[in-house]
Amino acid sequence: MEKIRKGDEVIVLTGKDKRRRGTVLSRVGTERVLVEGINVVKKHTRPNPMAGLPGGIVEKNMPIHISNVAIYNPQSGKADRVGIKEVDGRKVRVFRSSGEVIGAKA
Repeated sequence: MEKIRKGDEVIVLTGKDKRRRGTVLSRVGTERVLVEGINVVKKHTRPNPMAGLPGGIVEKNMPIHISNVAIYNPQSGKADRVGIKEVDGRKVRVFRSSGEVIGAKA
């Protein structure tokens, strides 16, 4: 079971975007995630008249390693670790600090 999934709110632990929060847009392979507004780089692109793309400098989100992000716990306002428990015969993700189910509607 993946501990960090698409749609989770995460907080960056290391790097130039340390302490910033964002939503996971997608997983890139097994070890990287694409987070909204995090690890934004400027990429120089060539014009492509066949595709109708103008050239120039484009800002683009780049993947960040999954070990550099942690799931954000809104109750504590801090980063938290993820555990897995079995509830009613199915596995669910829980916050390690409180044991509360992640994504449960209150």
